[in-house]
Amino acid sequence: MPTDAVGKSCEPYYNCRMVTTAKIDGMSCSHCVRAVFTALGGVDGVSRADVSIGQAIIEHDGSVTKEAIREAISIAGYEVADFRDDRRTLPVV
Repeated sequence: MPTDAVGKSCEPYYNCRMVTTAKIDGMSCSHCVRAVFTALGGVDGVSRADVSIGQAIIEHDGSVTKEAIREAISIAGYEVADFRDDRRTLPVV
């Protein structure tokens, strides 16, 4: 595929952004939200994390494992109850 093709992405599909939702137990306040947000910011490949009490919606590059997310949240002092891979976002062309 030519690199100058209009409306086409030369980026392989597996490099598109992933969105994963983690249900988190033990969170009850804004301090909890801040702690989880800060912990997820240290995970390589995470580009964005929208954290609220009880959950985190994490946008990442697809190389991030659930174990890495679980470990970061555990370091913050909370436990992941469940994961859901919501979608793979398509590149903007």
